[in-house]
Amino acid sequence: MSLCEDCIKGVRHEGTSEGKWETINGVESYIGTPSDEYNNSKVLLFLSDAFGPRLSNAQLLVDDFARNGIKTVAPDWFEKDGVPADLFESDEKRKAFDIASWLARHSFTVTRLLLDKVIAGLKDQGVTEFAAVGYCYGGRLVFDLAIENIITVSIGSHPSGLKAPDDLEKYFSISRAPLLLNTCTVDEQFPPSAQSQADAIFGGGKFAPGYKREYFDGCTHGFAVRGDMSNPKIKAGKEGAFGATVEWLYKYGFGQSGQKV
Repeated sequence: MSLCEDCIKGVRHEGTSEGKWETINGVESYIGTPSDEYNNSKVLLFLSDAFGPRLSNAQLLVDDFARNGIKTVAPDWFEKDGVPADLFESDEKRKAFDIASWLARHSFTVTRLLLDKVIAGLKDQGVTEFAAVGYCYGGRLVFDLAIENIITVSIGSHPSGLKAPDDLEKYFSISRAPLLLNTCTVDEQFPPSAQSQADAIFGGGKFAPGYKREYFDGCTHGFAVRGDMSNPKIKAGKEGAFGATVEWLYKYGFGQSGQKV
């Protein structure tokens, strides 16, 4: 696993977080709970990018999912050691950041152990069904959970750490979870070649559980969570990816009282 330059770039989004932090089976997690009636047996796992759920951008997205009737849990799988948000400020800070050391501390093996603890803790609370949305780093773990059929609905937004076509073919062969991919024009981690391979493998009705790929022209890796909202194309992409994700979750039974649309 390696991070690209765009994995550690971004813009901090405006807003006030409304969720709360809770410890689930020993792991601190940011939780968005719908204010109206919802199906408490279902949870959306919000699997963050390298900045983690301590970043306000991630918390605002969790809050938005909750506002749309979806109980959402974002585990702090970096244990307060996400990539620091001050890297947004300059190329100098990004160049000085030791990405290799950070990745050594936070391999997928390490974060998966913490994620599994949260899933076990939520099951103890009565949760019986999980969906997952993953951004950048988190996209890899969405695939892993889907391949193991731990989740029933999958969304990957500009996913990182995937090997195409191998991981795509493995997902197709094993998973039963419908898959939505939010993709973009400039993405070193999931480039147009991988996007085309995904369409060839899953598209045309070949993947029975369900498949859709959204494409946001003019957007760059990270747009769905860290994009510059002053850029009209990026703003449209970020909002479009969120809307597509909510619609996908509704379609497959996650929403207010588990509604389907």
